[in-house]
Amino acid sequence: MGAFNAELLKLKRSLSWPVVVLLPVSLVLMGAATQLAQGGQPDDGWHTVWVQSVGFYGLFPLATGIAIIGSLVWRCEHRGSNWNALMSGPTPTLHIVVAKGLVIAGLTAIMQVVLLISVILMGKLGFGLPGMLPGQYVGITVLLALMALPIAFLQSALSMLIRSFAAPIAVALVASGISVVALNVVGDAALASPYALVTRTALLGTGTFSDPGSVTAGDLIPILAAAVFLVLALVVASTVILERRDTRV
Repeated sequence: MGAFNAELLKLKRSLSWPVVVLLPVSLVLMGAATQLAQGGQPDDGWHTVWVQSVGFYGLFPLATGIAIIGSLVWRCEHRGSNWNALMSGPTPTLHIVVAKGLVIAGLTAIMQVVLLISVILMGKLGFGLPGMLPGQYVGITVLLALMALPIAFLQSALSMLIRSFAAPIAVALVASGISVVALNVVGDAALASPYALVTRTALLGTGTFSDPGSVTAGDLIPILAAAVFLVLALVVASTVILERRDTRV
């Protein structure tokens, strides 16, 4: 708990918050821009608003946003003698790995809440859609926040190992593109990639790319299984690697 509380205190002045808020809001605005310019309501109502916003968001902007947050969360540790203080302190390595990953995942979850609110506001205020966003999409938002855990821990590991701020972000951008192609070529076998996992989750129910357009247990089981396995593997691997890292001169 001590390591996690320390990370929470660092968030008070973190530059992560603009990413958490502005990225989803801008993606929703971009997705609706063409329809707004044309005037009138989307043909498929809420479904169209969701696909235009979240469909593109899940391809690479989400993973890139998580990567930026990861680099920001680890940025402090790579400055001055902070790394040496981290490595020589009494906090167990496992606690550091879990705390960093959970903070990144928590910020990512807030980002999904901002996304959901933005979609609802766009539907109601921008297009004047009747009713409310179907519950299916609320459920997908919750699932997306959970399925972002593997990327959060992976990007945390990359930002832990690489002192460069931009390099882990570049990795996320390239890996997301590769994962989108892999999803189309090999289907759910691509879920071994955390980047493919969030893309597959974001596309649930959209009928785009590899998604059939319906959400069934057969769709959810491999996604959930892959997420659990990836999180456990990444936590163990990150802990072992960090244990072997030395102080820096």
